[in-house]
Amino acid sequence: QGQFVESGGGLVQAGESLTLSCVVSGVRVPTTDMGWYRQAPGKEREFVVQSYWSGGDTTYRDSVRGRFHISRENAKNTVYLHMDALKPEDTGVDYCKAMSGPRANVWGQGTQVTVSS
Repeated sequence: QGQFVESGGGLVQAGESLTLSCVVSGVRVPTTDMGWYRQAPGKEREFVVQSYWSGGDTTYRDSVRGRFHISRENAKNTVYLHMDALKPEDTGVDYCKAMSGPRANVWGQGTQVTVSS
């Protein structure tokens, strides 16, 4: 079974940066499309970014394009989300997940990101 352990969240001020990590087990990151989602307070979980293992163009939510960057460290089976120029509207719980395959419906516990104005 797949497992996704997110970390790296915290409380930051607007304009600052954070890098989230997601250690994955049960899913081979090198050959799996991976992504990040965010759930803002009182809202539905929403798509943030998807990275394609085959090397296709990364897909970003419009509101984060140019500020966020997804990367993967295949040797560690880990996915990262680098977030720059954070805004208060980026506040929420961030989750990584497999975007395809039999573990695509598995979610981790997420990591809380809070951006103060």
